[in-house]
Amino acid sequence: MQLGMPTLIENATLEDNVALCSSLGLNFVELNMNFPEYRIDRLEQTDEMIELAKQAGIYYTVHLDENLNIADFNPLVSGAYLETVRRSVFAAKKLLPLRDRFGDKSQPLTVNMHMNHGVHITLPDRKVQLYERDFDFYMDSFSMFRALCEKWIDDSDIVIVIENTDGFRNYEKTAIEYLLKSPKFALTWDIGHSKAIGEKDVPFLMEHREKLYHFHIHDGTEFPPRNHLALGDGEIDLPARLRFAESRGVRCVLETKTVDALKRSVRWLREHGEKENRNELS
Repeated sequence: MQLGMPTLIENATLEDNVALCSSLGLNFVELNMNFPEYRIDRLEQTDEMIELAKQAGIYYTVHLDENLNIADFNPLVSGAYLETVRRSVFAAKKLLPLRDRFGDKSQPLTVNMHMNHGVHITLPDRKVQLYERDFDFYMDSFSMFRALCEKWIDDSDIVIVIENTDGFRNYEKTAIEYLLKSPKFALTWDIGHSKAIGEKDVPFLMEHREKLYHFHIHDGTEFPPRNHLALGDGEIDLPARLRFAESRGVRCVLETKTVDALKRSVRWLREHGEKENRNELS
Protein backbone atom coordinates (compact mmCIF):
# COMPACT_ATOMS: atom_id res chain seq x y z
CA MET A 1 0.00 0.00 0.00
CA GLN A 2 1.55 3.28 -1.16
CA LEU A 3 1.29 6.20 1.28
CA GLY A 4 1.49 9.88 0.42
CA MET A 5 0.81 13.36 1.71
CA PRO A 6 -1.15 16.39 0.51
CA THR A 7 0.39 19.75 -0.29
CA LEU A 8 0.33 21.67 2.98
CA ILE A 9 -0.33 25.38 3.52
CA GLU A 10 2.64 25.61 5.92
CA ASN A 11 4.99 24.56 3.12
CA ALA A 12 5.49 27.56 0.88
CA THR A 13 7.17 25.69 -1.97
CA LEU A 14 7.11 22.38 -3.76
CA GLU A 15 10.64 21.82 -2.49
CA ASP A 16 9.34 22.02 1.09
CA ASN A 17 6.61 19.46 0.40
CA VAL A 18 8.97 17.09 -1.40
CA ALA A 19 11.56 17.34 1.38
CA LEU A 20 8.91 16.57 4.03
CA CYS A 21 7.55 13.65 2.02
CA SER A 22 11.04 12.18 1.68
CA SER A 23 11.95 12.74 5.34
CA LEU A 24 8.82 10.88 6.50
CA GLY A 25 9.46 7.93 4.19
CA LEU A 26 6.28 8.52 2.19
CA ASN A 27 5.92 7.60 -1.47
CA PHE A 28 4.23 10.58 -3.12
CA VAL A 29 2.83 14.10 -2.86
CA GLU A 30 -0.71 14.87 -4.05
CA LEU A 31 -0.48 18.24 -5.83
CA ASN A 32 -3.59 20.25 -4.93
CA MET A 33 -4.60 22.66 -7.69
CA ASN A 34 -6.55 24.81 -5.21
CA PHE A 35 -3.13 26.18 -4.24
CA PRO A 36 -1.83 28.93 -6.56
CA GLU A 37 1.53 27.16 -6.61
CA TYR A 38 -0.10 24.26 -8.48
CA ARG A 39 -2.54 26.06 -10.76
CA ILE A 40 -2.54 24.68 -14.29
CA ASP A 41 0.24 26.85 -15.75
CA ARG A 42 2.48 25.91 -12.81
CA LEU A 43 1.50 22.25 -12.94
CA GLU A 44 2.61 22.16 -16.56
CA GLN A 45 6.16 23.15 -15.59
CA THR A 46 7.00 19.50 -15.13
CA ASP A 47 10.77 19.55 -15.74
CA GLU A 48 11.56 21.09 -12.36
CA MET A 49 8.95 18.97 -10.61
CA ILE A 50 10.37 15.79 -12.10
CA GLU A 51 13.93 16.69 -11.13
CA LEU A 52 12.91 17.36 -7.51
CA ALA A 53 11.03 14.06 -7.34
CA LYS A 54 13.94 12.10 -8.79
CA GLN A 55 16.31 13.52 -6.20
CA ALA A 56 13.90 12.56 -3.40
CA GLY A 57 12.78 9.21 -4.83
CA ILE A 58 9.07 10.09 -4.84
CA TYR A 59 6.29 10.71 -7.36
CA TYR A 60 3.14 12.84 -7.63
CA THR A 61 -0.61 12.47 -7.94
CA VAL A 62 -2.95 15.35 -8.84
CA HIS A 63 -5.97 16.85 -7.05
CA LEU A 64 -8.09 19.02 -9.34
CA ASP A 65 -9.47 22.35 -8.12
CA GLU A 66 -12.40 21.49 -5.85
CA ASN A 67 -14.49 24.23 -7.56
CA LEU A 68 -14.33 22.24 -10.80
CA ASN A 69 -17.74 22.42 -12.44
CA ILE A 70 -17.89 20.83 -15.86
CA ALA A 71 -21.72 21.16 -15.95
CA ASP A 72 -21.92 24.91 -15.29
CA PHE A 73 -24.78 26.50 -17.23
CA ASN A 74 -22.42 29.18 -18.54
CA PRO A 75 -20.48 27.56 -21.41
CA LEU A 76 -17.57 29.94 -20.87
CA VAL A 77 -17.20 28.65 -17.31
CA SER A 78 -17.67 24.96 -18.11
CA GLY A 79 -15.33 25.32 -21.07
CA ALA A 80 -12.59 26.72 -18.85
CA TYR A 81 -12.97 23.82 -16.42
CA LEU A 82 -12.90 21.27 -19.23
CA GLU A 83 -9.74 22.84 -20.60
CA THR A 84 -8.25 22.69 -17.09
CA VAL A 85 -8.95 18.96 -16.93
CA ARG A 86 -7.48 18.41 -20.39
CA ARG A 87 -4.25 20.21 -19.56
CA SER A 88 -4.07 18.54 -16.14
CA VAL A 89 -4.32 15.10 -17.75
CA PHE A 90 -1.50 15.95 -20.15
CA ALA A 91 0.63 17.18 -17.25
CA ALA A 92 -0.10 13.93 -15.41
CA LYS A 93 1.08 11.99 -18.46
CA LYS A 94 4.47 13.71 -18.17
CA LEU A 95 4.59 12.83 -14.45
CA LEU A 96 3.63 9.19 -15.03
CA PRO A 97 7.24 7.91 -15.48
CA LEU A 98 7.92 8.93 -11.86
CA ARG A 99 5.18 6.51 -10.74
CA ASP A 100 6.80 3.82 -12.88
CA ARG A 101 10.19 4.43 -11.27
CA PHE A 102 9.31 5.11 -7.64
CA GLY A 103 5.77 3.79 -7.16
CA ASP A 104 3.61 0.74 -7.71
CA LYS A 105 2.78 0.12 -11.37
CA SER A 106 -0.26 -1.91 -10.37
CA GLN A 107 -1.95 1.32 -9.23
CA PRO A 108 -2.98 3.79 -11.98
CA LEU A 109 -1.83 7.36 -11.49
CA THR A 110 -4.78 9.25 -10.03
CA VAL A 111 -6.29 12.64 -10.82
CA ASN A 112 -8.73 13.37 -7.99
CA MET A 113 -11.92 15.40 -8.44
CA HIS A 114 -14.93 16.57 -6.43
CA MET A 115 -18.53 16.67 -7.63
CA ASN A 116 -19.88 20.24 -7.71
CA HIS A 117 -23.40 20.39 -6.28
CA GLY A 118 -24.29 23.41 -8.39
CA VAL A 119 -26.63 26.24 -7.43
CA HIS A 120 -29.73 25.70 -5.31
CA ILE A 121 -32.75 27.97 -4.88
CA THR A 122 -34.31 28.23 -1.42
CA LEU A 123 -38.11 28.21 -1.41
CA PRO A 124 -40.28 28.60 1.70
CA ASP A 125 -40.67 24.84 2.05
CA ARG A 126 -37.65 23.33 0.33
CA LYS A 127 -34.43 23.78 -1.61
CA VAL A 128 -34.37 23.14 -5.33
CA GLN A 129 -31.10 22.00 -6.90
CA LEU A 130 -30.91 23.36 -10.43
CA TYR A 131 -28.99 20.31 -11.63
CA GLU A 132 -31.83 18.15 -10.38
CA ARG A 133 -34.40 20.33 -12.13
CA ASP A 134 -32.40 20.47 -15.37
CA PHE A 135 -31.22 16.88 -15.14
CA ASP A 136 -31.02 16.23 -18.90
CA PHE A 137 -28.61 19.14 -19.33
CA TYR A 138 -26.59 17.87 -16.37
CA MET A 139 -26.27 14.35 -17.77
CA ASP A 140 -25.47 15.63 -21.27
CA SER A 141 -22.57 17.52 -19.71
CA PHE A 142 -21.24 14.38 -18.06
CA SER A 143 -21.69 12.37 -21.23
CA MET A 144 -19.46 14.85 -23.04
CA PHE A 145 -17.03 14.92 -20.09
CA ARG A 146 -16.62 11.15 -20.09
CA ALA A 147 -16.01 11.02 -23.84
CA LEU A 148 -13.46 13.84 -23.69
CA CYS A 149 -11.58 12.30 -20.75
CA GLU A 150 -11.41 8.95 -22.53
CA LYS A 151 -9.92 10.73 -25.54
CA TRP A 152 -7.45 12.78 -23.46
CA ILE A 153 -6.25 9.88 -21.30
CA ASP A 154 -6.19 7.48 -24.26
CA ASP A 155 -4.02 4.47 -23.38
CA SER A 156 -2.12 6.15 -20.51
CA ASP A 157 -2.28 4.46 -17.10
CA ILE A 158 -4.20 7.37 -15.58
CA VAL A 159 -7.61 7.33 -13.93
CA ILE A 160 -9.84 10.18 -12.71
CA VAL A 161 -11.09 9.36 -9.22
CA ILE A 162 -14.25 10.95 -7.78
CA GLU A 163 -14.08 11.83 -4.08
CA ASN A 164 -16.93 11.81 -1.57
CA THR A 165 -17.23 15.08 0.37
CA ASP A 166 -20.43 16.11 2.21
CA GLY A 167 -22.80 13.56 0.75
CA PHE A 168 -23.50 12.66 -2.87
CA ARG A 169 -26.81 14.03 -4.16
CA ASN A 170 -29.04 11.59 -6.04
CA TYR A 171 -28.43 13.30 -9.38
CA GLU A 172 -24.68 13.08 -8.70
CA LYS A 173 -24.92 9.36 -8.02
CA THR A 174 -26.53 8.85 -11.41
CA ALA A 175 -23.75 10.85 -13.09
CA ILE A 176 -21.04 9.02 -11.15
CA GLU A 177 -22.46 5.61 -12.08
CA TYR A 178 -22.41 6.71 -15.71
CA LEU A 179 -18.75 7.77 -15.40
CA LEU A 180 -17.79 4.55 -13.63
CA LYS A 181 -18.86 2.54 -16.67
CA SER A 182 -15.68 3.89 -18.24
CA PRO A 183 -12.30 2.38 -17.24
CA LYS A 184 -10.94 5.93 -17.06
CA PHE A 185 -13.00 6.73 -13.94
CA ALA A 186 -12.96 5.34 -10.41
CA LEU A 187 -13.65 6.43 -6.81
CA THR A 188 -11.81 7.98 -3.90
CA TRP A 189 -13.00 7.14 -0.40
CA ASP A 190 -12.29 10.01 1.97
CA ILE A 191 -12.85 8.31 5.33
CA GLY A 192 -12.81 11.56 7.32
CA HIS A 193 -15.46 13.26 5.20
CA SER A 194 -17.43 10.04 5.41
CA LYS A 195 -17.32 9.98 9.21
CA ALA A 196 -18.27 13.65 9.61
CA ILE A 197 -21.58 13.13 7.76
CA GLY A 198 -22.59 9.92 9.50
CA GLU A 199 -21.19 7.56 6.82
CA LYS A 200 -24.12 8.33 4.52
CA ASP A 201 -22.01 7.71 1.39
CA VAL A 202 -20.72 4.32 2.54
CA PRO A 203 -23.56 2.22 1.02
CA PHE A 204 -22.93 3.84 -2.39
CA LEU A 205 -19.16 3.38 -2.07
CA MET A 206 -19.56 -0.26 -1.04
CA GLU A 207 -21.94 -0.88 -3.93
CA HIS A 208 -19.07 0.18 -6.20
CA ARG A 209 -16.18 -1.13 -4.11
CA GLU A 210 -14.46 -2.61 -7.15
CA LYS A 211 -13.99 0.96 -8.39
CA LEU A 212 -12.34 2.24 -5.20
CA TYR A 213 -8.83 3.07 -6.41
CA HIS A 214 -7.78 5.85 -4.03
CA PHE A 215 -8.15 6.74 -0.34
CA HIS A 216 -7.86 9.95 1.66
CA ILE A 217 -6.99 8.89 5.19
CA HIS A 218 -7.50 11.15 8.20
CA ASP A 219 -9.35 10.85 11.48
CA GLY A 220 -12.69 12.46 12.25
CA THR A 221 -15.76 12.67 14.46
CA GLU A 222 -19.48 12.80 13.74
CA PHE A 223 -20.62 14.83 16.78
CA PRO A 224 -19.41 17.50 16.30
CA PRO A 225 -18.56 16.91 12.63
CA ARG A 226 -14.79 17.20 12.27
CA ASN A 227 -12.26 15.72 9.90
CA HIS A 228 -8.64 16.11 8.73
CA LEU A 229 -7.54 15.18 12.25
CA ALA A 230 -4.29 13.34 12.93
CA LEU A 231 -4.72 9.57 13.02
CA GLY A 232 -5.75 8.57 16.53
CA ASP A 233 -7.36 11.94 17.35
CA GLY A 234 -10.86 10.98 16.27
CA GLU A 235 -13.40 8.16 16.38
CA ILE A 236 -12.88 6.29 13.10
CA ASP A 237 -12.12 2.58 13.24
CA LEU A 238 -8.81 3.18 11.49
CA PRO A 239 -7.50 -0.40 11.55
CA ALA A 240 -10.65 -1.59 9.77
CA ARG A 241 -10.47 1.16 7.16
CA LEU A 242 -6.77 0.54 6.55
CA ARG A 243 -7.29 -3.20 6.22
CA PHE A 244 -9.96 -2.53 3.62
CA ALA A 245 -7.68 -0.12 1.74
CA GLU A 246 -4.88 -2.66 1.81
CA SER A 247 -7.21 -5.39 0.55
CA ARG A 248 -8.04 -3.14 -2.41
CA GLY A 249 -4.34 -2.45 -3.04
CA VAL A 250 -5.03 1.26 -3.28
CA ARG A 251 -2.97 4.40 -2.84
CA CYS A 252 -3.61 6.41 0.35
CA VAL A 253 -3.06 10.10 1.04
CA LEU A 254 -2.61 11.01 4.73
CA GLU A 255 -4.77 14.08 4.25
CA THR A 256 -4.12 16.14 7.34
CA LYS A 257 -3.86 19.93 7.13
CA THR A 258 -0.78 20.60 9.25
CA VAL A 259 2.78 19.33 9.29
CA ASP A 260 2.44 18.32 12.94
CA ALA A 261 -0.71 16.27 12.28
CA LEU A 262 0.98 14.58 9.34
CA LYS A 263 4.02 13.65 11.40
CA ARG A 264 1.83 12.29 14.20
CA SER A 265 -0.20 10.29 11.67
CA VAL A 266 2.93 8.69 10.23
CA ARG A 267 4.05 7.85 13.76
CA TRP A 268 0.62 6.37 14.55
CA LEU A 269 0.80 4.18 11.43
CA ARG A 270 4.25 2.89 12.31
CA GLU A 271 3.35 2.17 15.92
CA HIS A 272 0.14 0.38 15.03
CA GLY A 273 1.76 -1.45 12.14
CA GLU A 274 4.39 -2.80 14.53
CA LYS A 275 1.63 -3.76 16.97
CA GLU A 276 -0.22 -5.68 14.23
CA ASN A 277 3.00 -7.49 13.33
CA ARG A 278 3.58 -8.45 16.97
CA ASN A 279 0.01 -9.72 17.23
CA GLU A 280 0.45 -11.86 14.13
CA LEU A 281 3.67 -13.34 15.47
CA SER A 282 2.10 -14.17 18.82
